[in-house]
Amino acid sequence: MCIGKRDNAYILVSESCALDTLGAEFVRDVRPGEVVTITKEGISSDTSLCPTDKSKEARCIFEYIYFARPDSVFDGVSVYHSRMCAGRALAMDSPVEADLVVGVPESGNAAALGYSLQSGIPYGTAFVKNSYVGRTFIKPKQSNRESSVRIKLNVLKEAVMGKRVIMIDDSIVRGTTSALIVNMLRESGAKEVHVRISSPPFLHPCYFGTDIPNEDQLMAHNRTIEEIRDLLGADSLSYLKIERLNEMAEGLPICTACFSGDYPIEPPKEDIRGEYME
Repeated sequence: MCIGKRDNAYILVSESCALDTLGAEFVRDVRPGEVVTITKEGISSDTSLCPTDKSKEARCIFEYIYFARPDSVFDGVSVYHSRMCAGRALAMDSPVEADLVVGVPESGNAAALGYSLQSGIPYGTAFVKNSYVGRTFIKPKQSNRESSVRIKLNVLKEAVMGKRVIMIDDSIVRGTTSALIVNMLRESGAKEVHVRISSPPFLHPCYFGTDIPNEDQLMAHNRTIEEIRDLLGADSLSYLKIERLNEMAEGLPICTACFSGDYPIEPPKEDIRGEYME
C-alpha cells in the first residue's frame, strides 16, 4: 500500500499506478506493520509494530511476476523493470534458436521484450487480447478456465505462420491454460513453440493471497521439466532460476514460498479452504 496526495486530500492505494490515474502525487510507501492515521488535522504514523530486522520482511514476489500492473512501483522497484529483468535472465540462462519472441498478455509482454533485447531475436505480437475477460487461472472450474482463454486470446496467424516461436508466460499454475495456448499457436501454423516461464516452477500452495487449494492441482508438483513440456505440447520448456528472483526485487526481502516452500511464517496445519468450497 502507498500514500498519495492531491491538493488537500490524502489517498491510499494498493498500487502506485492508481495515483497516476487520479493525477495525484506519490508521497511514500506504507511500511510493513505501520499504522497510518488520517484526520482533518493531517496524517500521522505509528511504526511501533514495524519489524526492526529487515530480513523479517517478505514482499510477495508474485506481485512483480504477475499480479501488479507493469506501471506500478513497489518499494522503489518498478514492476516493468522487474519483468524485463526476468526476460533478460531467461535469455541468458535458457537460449534457443527461433524467429520470434512473443509474450502472453499482459504480464508476459515485458518479460518477452527483455528476452528479445538480450537475445537479439525480434519481438512481436502473437495474441490479440479481449479486455473484457478477467483472470482465468482463478476461475472455479476447469471448463470455465479453458473457455475463458479461448474468449480472452486470439492468435494473429500471419504473425506466427511458419515461424519458430518463443512464447514467454509469467507462470504455470495448473497448466491447462498454458497447454491450450501452445496448441492455439500450433493451430495457427507455428513451426516450433518454445515456452519460457518468467518465474520458477510453482510447487507449493500460497496461504497469503493466491488461491491454490493444494499441491495436487499444481502442474509442476511431482513432475519433471520434461514431463511438463510433454503435457504442454511444447518443443522446449525452461523456467526462471529461483536465484534470479532477488534480482527482480533488486535485493528487497521477498516471499518465495510458492516456489521454494520456505514460508515467512508458519503455515496452517490444515487447509480449510476446501471445506468452504464444498
